[in-house]
Amino acid sequence: MRKWLPLLAVSLSTFMLLVDLTIVTIAAPDLAAELHSSFTALQWTVDLYVLVLASLLMAAGSLADRLGHRRVFVAGLVVFAAASLACGLAPDTGALIAARGVQGAAAAAMYATNAAILGLTYAGRDRSVAFGVWGAANGAAAAAGPILGGLLTEQVGWRSIFLVNLPIAAAAVILARIAVPGGRGSGAGRLDLPGVVSFTAAISLIVYGLIRAGETGWTDPVTAGTLVAGAAVTLLFLLVERGRPEPMLDLALFRRPAFTVLMAGAAGLTAAAFANTVFISLWAQSVLGLGPMAAGLVLAPMAAVSFVVAAAGGRLLHAVPARWTIGGGLLLIGCGDALCMLVDGGSGWAAVLPGLAVTGVGVGLSTPVLASAALAVVAPERAGMANGAANTFRQVGYAVALPVLATWYPASGTAARSGYAAGLDRIFLISAVLAVVTGLAVLTVLRPAADREPVAVA
Repeated sequence: MRKWLPLLAVSLSTFMLLVDLTIVTIAAPDLAAELHSSFTALQWTVDLYVLVLASLLMAAGSLADRLGHRRVFVAGLVVFAAASLACGLAPDTGALIAARGVQGAAAAAMYATNAAILGLTYAGRDRSVAFGVWGAANGAAAAAGPILGGLLTEQVGWRSIFLVNLPIAAAAVILARIAVPGGRGSGAGRLDLPGVVSFTAAISLIVYGLIRAGETGWTDPVTAGTLVAGAAVTLLFLLVERGRPEPMLDLALFRRPAFTVLMAGAAGLTAAAFANTVFISLWAQSVLGLGPMAAGLVLAPMAAVSFVVAAAGGRLLHAVPARWTIGGGLLLIGCGDALCMLVDGGSGWAAVLPGLAVTGVGVGLSTPVLASAALAVVAPERAGMANGAANTFRQVGYAVALPVLATWYPASGTAARSGYAAGLDRIFLISAVLAVVTGLAVLTVLRPAADREPVAVA
């Protein structure tokens, strides 16, 4: 039993940090009422967390290589707990958003070291089982966030959705100190600060421009200027990385079609499977009149199915080529999104359950394999970078998709039920197309030669 304690520590941290991606959305009405906040401000409590997490993942992985994975992992847990306390005690929206940014930085330290710790700790069949369980935690967490958020908000209050992190983080710290292998790291290399700064600025400008587009329209001069600036800084990031001797992201990796399509698949997965769940929660509360807990439970089929499929898949699908599990999983996500388009003005909450269940199967199939597949298509010395890149693209996919989809959702509370239903249909259509396109790309490009055993993570 002791050999699985590192897996328990890693899975607890993963579940906690990914639940915090979506747990805020279900508490939005209560939070807005108490803090007198706008929808745009509340959107930043989600987007800033994701932005900081995504922009620092590769940098955190590099830092962990130098200082030691357990050291960075434990530090992330401690800071995450402190930031969660600050969120729970926040007196206003500004303080909450700031604390969420710190949470995102701490989450990056944890998430960037997860696969490395599992790769160092387990081998052979145990590694397949470990990645399967970790994938189950990944797949279930984002969908379980609204469920837990609804339960805590309704029974205790919205502040409890952050304070509940404290005992979980404490347990993970104890387990990490007891069971996770230590080590001081290589101490070699430098942190790519220009890369971190330019990447963070690029993603922030793009996401802010997309959020503003939902309020003022795409032709607004500030919106257009912000998006153009984001594109320019993205180009700057690429130039910076190209000229760095020790880049945060080696652009040469993208010369391999298999690596490129896996990054597209990682972004497409979170964008198509999870970003739209925010609007299901809003629809369930604002249109159907469900309470926070009932609205969260609407997403239960997706969470439960993805957890079961991912946990079983790590053991049962070990020999299946990654192109089939990832590509097939994305196609199933597309089918699930398409089924959710059956919602109309007279629909109740049950209308989305079949689609969410099918989406859960797709998430459970593809999530565990993405991490190991990214490691398998690069040289061993680039394994840590590949893992960081895959996690980064997953979070960037969510961060970008959320404001894009929000432009199609009715912002006014005066919209009729049919108006909300039409907005949901458009959101799920976009999600379905994205999932199908990325799924077909994976099936076409990711050839069997790339489907070898995952390399050890150093």
